[in-house]
Amino acid sequence: MRKLNSTNALNEAQLIRNCGVVHALAIIGGRWKPTILFNLLYGKMRYNELLKSIPGVSERMLIAQLRELEQHGLIKRIVYPEVPPKVEYELTTVGKSAGPMLQSISDWGNRLRNKKNTTTKKTTSISPA
Repeated sequence: MRKLNSTNALNEAQLIRNCGVVHALAIIGGRWKPTILFNLLYGKMRYNELLKSIPGVSERMLIAQLRELEQHGLIKRIVYPEVPPKVEYELTTVGKSAGPMLQSISDWGNRLRNKKNTTTKKTTSISPA
C-alpha cells in the first residue's frame, strides 16, 4: 500500500496538477490502456473481442483497465438487457478526442522502432575482412 503523504506521492500529485503531459499520461499511461483506446477508435467492441485483440492481457487486468478508463470518462460501457448479457464498450467524445494523439504517438513509436532496427542491423552485420 502506498502512503498518500509520502514525498513521492505529493510530488506526483503536484506534477499531475501542473503538467498536462503528466496528467494525460496518468490517465492513459501503462501497458494496456493505449491499446484498448486504439482498438476502440474503430468502433464499439464486445468484451471478448477486446480480450482477443490484445495478446497477453489477462481478463483481470482488462477489466481493471476498462473500469479505470470508464471512471476517467474515456470509454462508455453499454449493457444490453438480454440473456446472456451483452456488453459493449465504445469511446466517449473525450475518448475520441484522444485519437489524433494516439495515432501520432503510434507513428512516432513506429519510426523509432524502425530506426532502431535499421541501426541494429547495420552495427551487427559482419563486414568482409
